[in-house]
Amino acid sequence: MGILADGKWFDKGYDTKSTNGKFVRKESEFRNWVTADGSAGPSGVSGFKAESGRYHLYIANACPWAHRTMIFRSLKGLEDMITVSVVDPLMLENGWELADGADSINGATFLHQIYTKAVEFFSGRVTVPVLWDKHRNTIVNNESAEIIRMFNSAFDGLDGIDNDLDFYPHHLHEEIDALNSRIYSAVNNGVYKSGFASTQGAYEGAVTALFDCLNWLEERLSQHRYLVGEQITEADWRLFTTLIRFDPVYVGHFKCNLRRLVDYPNLWGFTRELYQVPGVAKTINMDHIKRHYYTSHTFVNPTGIVPVGPEIDFTVPHGRGN
Repeated sequence: MGILADGKWFDKGYDTKSTNGKFVRKESEFRNWVTADGSAGPSGVSGFKAESGRYHLYIANACPWAHRTMIFRSLKGLEDMITVSVVDPLMLENGWELADGADSINGATFLHQIYTKAVEFFSGRVTVPVLWDKHRNTIVNNESAEIIRMFNSAFDGLDGIDNDLDFYPHHLHEEIDALNSRIYSAVNNGVYKSGFASTQGAYEGAVTALFDCLNWLEERLSQHRYLVGEQITEADWRLFTTLIRFDPVYVGHFKCNLRRLVDYPNLWGFTRELYQVPGVAKTINMDHIKRHYYTSHTFVNPTGIVPVGPEIDFTVPHGRGN
């Protein structure tokens, strides 16, 4: 774990003293968009046109934010168009590291070298995912929520893309955005706010909000097959990458232990159904997930011991329709 300051790397953890023990996530820094015609998109500058073979994705199998992008890359048929480098699961004093040969594009050893190649004197956290432009030799975007929207539609005009899949349909924008906002704060980021809290009050506040939202989601899924009705949307996939990690990691490592995922019948069935969507299971590397959390966060788990369990079968029939 660490941070760049004026292009120099420092081994520095999260500062929770200034926030009364609360974990506060910083916003992503690179916010350009790949678009069908190369226009600027919702933010950033123009010039990033959707083209096969032009873009490269840096991800960690362990990271739920990066996992979103891999799911969309798979489901949208972008695997032959967008290449990928996977960082090592262990993240310590050098931040995310890349094994020899893992980065076929830039030959980097550390992910922070990708950031300073894009902006020489960059200051900020070095996170995954990172979408890299091979033509302009720079980072396009490092915000997963925006990368999945690019993958959802920007490449649809190119040969070989399944244009019938739309996880952010126009008539559902408002409802999806509202769900995303609530789930991000309480669940996606809520597990981190619980696990990285450094005071009892900050922890209890975060974990209470987390389970209040999980209870609400359980009730919602008793009335709808998916979060906004009868079709899978972006909101479902954003929730899924947290739920798939919940019992193996967040219950124990982050002390999110009021209930397990398997104690919620609807959320548990929902997670199994999404896991069983063709192309999704191959994006999950549970070994990387468990090794990263339990061995990288030494301030949470000083011994670095990775638990053997729990044994979870995500292939059990979900019983949620055809």
